[in-house]
Amino acid sequence: MPKMKTHSSLKDRIKVTATGKVRRQKAYQNHLMQGKAKSQKQRLGKSPIMAKGDVARLKQQIANLK
Repeated sequence: MPKMKTHSSLKDRIKVTATGKVRRQKAYQNHLMQGKAKSQKQRLGKSPIMAKGDVARLKQQIANLK
């Protein structure tokens, strides 16, 4: 049976932490930053941990990421 391959677009979008949690990126931080409030930009800088339901849905596609 062939090896399971990681979904290529997910490799750059998410990171798996040392404890196995999945970090994702937030939207609205690519351009037009001068029109956003300082507090909003600070919140956008932090990458949140992905919800359990979303991780379960993506588990097969990210099987090889560690």
